[in-house]
Amino acid sequence: MFDWLKKKIQPAAPQTEPAPEVLGLRLGGGIELDALRLSLLESQVTFEGAASTQIIQAVGRVILDESHQLLRFYTDDDGFVQVLLSGGTTDDCVTEVKLWYFYRTTPVDGSKAWNTLLETELVKPEWDLDGQTFTRAWDNTKPVAMTETTWLQNGSRSDTDQFVMLYERALDNDDAEILMVAGEEKITGNQAEHSLVLATGIDLGPTDLRFVS
Repeated sequence: MFDWLKKKIQPAAPQTEPAPEVLGLRLGGGIELDALRLSLLESQVTFEGAASTQIIQAVGRVILDESHQLLRFYTDDDGFVQVLLSGGTTDDCVTEVKLWYFYRTTPVDGSKAWNTLLETELVKPEWDLDGQTFTRAWDNTKPVAMTETTWLQNGSRSDTDQFVMLYERALDNDDAEILMVAGEEKITGNQAEHSLVLATGIDLGPTDLRFVS
């Protein structure tokens, strides 16, 4: 009897925070992209063969400040949909949606190479990639520091520190391709793992994306 009573009066175990959701996008759900727009842009952009239907396998969140955050929905197509929220976390707070595809991830070995990357290599006037020149999109002289919390389908959660700079180049019909250059630091055990991540992306309009499950 007393064991039962003790269990009843013990505080409830803290609930694990679920992965964020918005616009119907959720961990394990599906998304459908406008196949016509993707086909029209394919000859102009860096990424190739984007699948029109994708499954979300992980969700990331970056708190930018008190009013703004990024949600990233990582899919089985080696890319992610990024949603910028302003002033809240509901659908009507969405101010921007982008589709990104990873181009290359390169390990950065040693603290000297990592510090050089952050201090002198991430931010420059232009970045050449795959025969195309991207111009710096932000005015800052140092990369923007942010921390992403990522939820996986197996229930695990992890944090990654990122140091980011954006570049861009013009496409036809007032479109633009964006290049994200990010130095990433992830602590595993007591060891820091560093990498340089390149991803290219485009803006998505309201009719370019919908959830399907």
